[in-house]
Amino acid sequence: MAAKEERVSGWVRNLPDRRVEAVLEGEPEAVLLVIEWSRRGPPASRVEGVEVTEEFFAGEFHDFEIRYGYK
Repeated sequence: MAAKEERVSGWVRNLPDRRVEAVLEGEPEAVLLVIEWSRRGPPASRVEGVEVTEEFFAGEFHDFEIRYGYK
């Protein structure tokens, strides 16, 4: 997974409408690499667009996880 390879922390989850939501924290260059990877996605995926919203670094994540469910 790109986030773990780049040592980016945060989470990712699938949404009911087939979009994917992610929160990323890490070195700016590493986060940009993960965003660029997400524009292609994993093999057999179909990426139609990527929206990025920048927020202030909170330092609340220590690892990267896949979240299940839509809470």
